[in-house]
Amino acid sequence: MPYLISDVVAPGALACRQQPTLPVSDGGLVLRPWASSDAPAVYEAFQDPVLQRWHARVADSEGEARDWIEDWRAAWAGERAAHWAIADAATDRLVGRIALRMIELPDGQAEVAYWTVPWARGRGVAPRAVETLARWSFDEVSLHRLELTHATANEASCRVALKTCFPAEGTKRSAVLHADGWHDMHLHARVAGAPFEPRGSGRP
Repeated sequence: MPYLISDVVAPGALACRQQPTLPVSDGGLVLRPWASSDAPAVYEAFQDPVLQRWHARVADSEGEARDWIEDWRAAWAGERAAHWAIADAATDRLVGRIALRMIELPDGQAEVAYWTVPWARGRGVAPRAVETLARWSFDEVSLHRLELTHATANEASCRVALKTCFPAEGTKRSAVLHADGWHDMHLHARVAGAPFEPRGSGRP
């Protein structure tokens, strides 16, 4: 039975190209593909209690972090996800991670996820990285909708979402299990071509 609509983005749109390095405007950062040499920095990042609070797993060793990186790199070819290191453009020092998760090219959708290392927080790293990735996703890949979710208690992530034109759409009740129990999640989304004025309150 034929479909009545075409794929929003044809399968193979990512796998047929090399993962790019994306310059981040206004701030001396780049989004670059991961390297095995990033494993020590990833391991160190996951020892941070703040980062652990919002993640389901921790890295027990640099070797485990290196395995994660290999999986992140392989995800591009499989078009399952696309992961970038956020790095200082001058020194290449790791300052965070940003990704498109749960990519569905035929539907034109993906989910944005990110974290930053402790010393880089409060410097606008996450908002600039999210804005860069969103523009690339819409302009270069032709995705239609990007979602962003975070625990309702994670007010910092809510501020990032609103600063980058991801308006709140609602609350997913008891949606994600963290180490301290089930968390309600705020759902934000940004749609290609939709105007939106950022606002300060993160409560849907």
